[in-house]
Amino acid sequence: MKKIENLSAEGNYSAINLGRLADIKDYELELGPEIKIPGKVFGGQALGATGGEFSFQIFLPGQETGFLHSHKEHEELYFFLGGKGEFQVDGIVFPVEEGSVVRVAPAGKRSVRNNGAEPLVMLCVQYRAATFTADDAADGILYPEPVNW
Repeated sequence: MKKIENLSAEGNYSAINLGRLADIKDYELELGPEIKIPGKVFGGQALGATGGEFSFQIFLPGQETGFLHSHKEHEELYFFLGGKGEFQVDGIVFPVEEGSVVRVAPAGKRSVRNNGAEPLVMLCVQYRAATFTADDAADGILYPEPVNW
């Protein structure tokens, strides 16, 4: 099973390497003794993220999530980075492909499947719903000093 590589960490940052997207298939997420999800890896905990979580997942042709799930408080964004498949929310099924982005509210019952001929590559970002405000959009601070490489 593939492992996350720690690249660097200091006071205000941390960096990891999950490997090439094509190699995400070599990870396995174990949720319990009888629940193992091939081709999925979470990265937020490895980074020490405090405001959200993210995962990469690869569905090989014919592979699917295999279950519906929802969340108590977390909204999710699904970014499709390669391949083609279908996404289901509350019984509604629609196509997804490279470039598709899906937002699902916490209560939405969701699932994904690859019905294409190549791997379906997905990035999922999970965060507490209803926390981002208009003020957050202007949260960035720009500095006048030059960037020195």
